[in-house]
Amino acid sequence: MYLPPHDPHVDDPMRFKPLFRIHLMERKCATVECMYGHKGPHNGHIQIVKKDEFSTKCNQTDHHRMSGGRQEEFRTWLREEWGRTLEDIFHEHMQELILMKFIYTSQYDNCLTYRRIYLPPSSPDDLIQPGLFKGTYGSHGLEIVMLSFHGKKAKGTKITGDPNIPAGQQTVEIDLAHPLQLPDIENLRDFSELSRIVLEVQEQVRREEQEREQQQEEEEHTQQAASQPASPLGGEGAEGEETAAGAEGTTQDKAPASQPFVLPMGVISRNEDYPRTCRICFYGTGLIAGHGFTSPERTPGVFVLFDDDRFGFIWLELKSFSLYSRIKVSFQNAQAPSREAFDEMLKNIQSLAT
Repeated sequence: MYLPPHDPHVDDPMRFKPLFRIHLMERKCATVECMYGHKGPHNGHIQIVKKDEFSTKCNQTDHHRMSGGRQEEFRTWLREEWGRTLEDIFHEHMQELILMKFIYTSQYDNCLTYRRIYLPPSSPDDLIQPGLFKGTYGSHGLEIVMLSFHGKKAKGTKITGDPNIPAGQQTVEIDLAHPLQLPDIENLRDFSELSRIVLEVQEQVRREEQEREQQQEEEEHTQQAASQPASPLGGEGAEGEETAAGAEGTTQDKAPASQPFVLPMGVISRNEDYPRTCRICFYGTGLIAGHGFTSPERTPGVFVLFDDDRFGFIWLELKSFSLYSRIKVSFQNAQAPSREAFDEMLKNIQSLAT
């Protein structure tokens, strides 16, 4: 198991924890040992479910328990998972979230199912190299997010989840067709000024989506009415897309190599050690929900690209900032055989989460 560093140190390396091991014996026999818990290796079982999926089961779950009961198990888990004690956590809401995570994860320590995850394919046109990133999520601590590019969109998919947003869900979506021009550093400190800029772009995006839907309806109506499919608005739409792409390129070309950056007053950040310069910003949306993934909704925000290995996201509605840092572990045989296989994997992990 690869665990993120302790919150909020996103630039620290990942931590490694063995979960099971297999001993290959003579005559093609094998023994499986569960490595979970603090009493050493013990008897386990592995079952191949189907292609790219297998399950492990512990046959001696008493090895997972501690003499001090659940309280000792919780304190040990807290030190390992968070690098702190319960006395260090003064925020009541954070205590509640941490306890929920412990209860949830400890329920499944005896039987786990593993499914293959592909790393996202890359293209020369990508803003940065896609891949896995560690990100700060407020009281939830650090979580793992996969950044992938899909034409004029970039998606951040949760690989690890929390009581609000489970793994597999798309935590952020970046609209690469709508770069944001940040105000000067003094005006950037004013949250209302940043909010005004973002909400104006949100309204622009909403109008463009309505126009596309209306155009699509007219094209379908025209195709039904004519013997040959033709779209009087097709040329105009294509020209509009080309103009938008051209404007996008122009905006990025004119953007300075770096510009001063500071979080607006009132925006909360777990990590105050974020970069003070950025390359470019884009309009985006972030997914928020209540406990148990109730009432999920996409809310406006700002994607901030700092460098090749770090980016941030300002959650406008939450007045919160997440900082992401690239995971630099080399994973073997993790490349997707095709773009279609990667897209199919994204759909599958999202369907599992829902």
